[in-house]
Amino acid sequence: MRIQDLETPIGVVDLDRLSANIKRLQAYLDGHDIDNRPHIKTHRIPAIAHMQLEAGAVGITCQTLTEAEVMCSAGIHDIFLPYNLLSPTKLKRLIYLTRRAKISVTADSARTVAGYADAAEKEGTSLPVLIEMDGGAQRCGVTTPEGVQALARQIDSAPYLQFGGLMVYPSSAEANAFIAETKMLLAQAGLASERVSGGSSFSMWQAHEFTEITEHRAGMYVYGDRNLVDAAVMTLGDCSYSVLATVVSKPTNDRVVLDSGSKALAADMARKSPGYGLIVEHPEAVLFKLSEEHGHVDVSQCLQKPEIGDRVTVLVNHCCVSNNLFQRIVGHRNGEVELEWPILAKGW
Repeated sequence: MRIQDLETPIGVVDLDRLSANIKRLQAYLDGHDIDNRPHIKTHRIPAIAHMQLEAGAVGITCQTLTEAEVMCSAGIHDIFLPYNLLSPTKLKRLIYLTRRAKISVTADSARTVAGYADAAEKEGTSLPVLIEMDGGAQRCGVTTPEGVQALARQIDSAPYLQFGGLMVYPSSAEANAFIAETKMLLAQAGLASERVSGGSSFSMWQAHEFTEITEHRAGMYVYGDRNLVDAAVMTLGDCSYSVLATVVSKPTNDRVVLDSGSKALAADMARKSPGYGLIVEHPEAVLFKLSEEHGHVDVSQCLQKPEIGDRVTVLVNHCCVSNNLFQRIVGHRNGEVELEWPILAKGW
């Protein structure tokens, strides 16, 4: 079957490009002696995670317990969870995972550390905890070296916790300086920071410039999307993931409607380019509005305008969110359908 015979909307992956993307980043990180710990929140598919591990990744990164549980059940046994886990139910699930896999987590508060310490002590298991630092993005994370040192001491003093190192997102020059200052303060307290985890697909080709980083977490590099293309991190020819759509209406000569709306393309705007995605066959078109099941397209600047029944390829703005909207992803080579992957770690 050809992908042009598939019902739309549907997410598809070019398997040759996918494999090339995995190998390209792995080779770059290997060349700079940086561990690769890819983030699977982009694809949520165990088979792709195994491809990343087979290429040389040291383990994977999961953003939710559900993702970690699915990946562990699929035979992946080195998992990093860089997310504050607080509820008793989640802590029980986390500790259960430590019976089956090598698990490490992060914290940015005394309360989170206390929860980990109590759960680990009840189980009698050792849990590595990294400290998340705010590298300038003003997301989660401790904001001062002194705050990191205090939290590291709390972790180190807990009988069943191990101070596992430092974590930041995204990797940047500002974060690198923060880490260097913090490591000096920690060393004065006798605390070594052997593992320093950085991340972001947008900064992946600069990972070697951030000299304090020992491992890198990137997710979108396997698929690519319009934002990465706009940022010159990937090219259109590198992108492996797209959504196939069909023109279902042409109300005017300058406007068409696709069968793909926010429930297929996701509602993320691009950082630079206009609209909700790039229509590959008609790059002059602007996907200016999304309803739940419709994509509204201005085709006034197109030299050759799409007609009702035409199928188009949409490079989405944010591949992670779009991928999560589907139950399955179809893999192809040169347009020939080769496999179908259920998205087993799909968000609940």
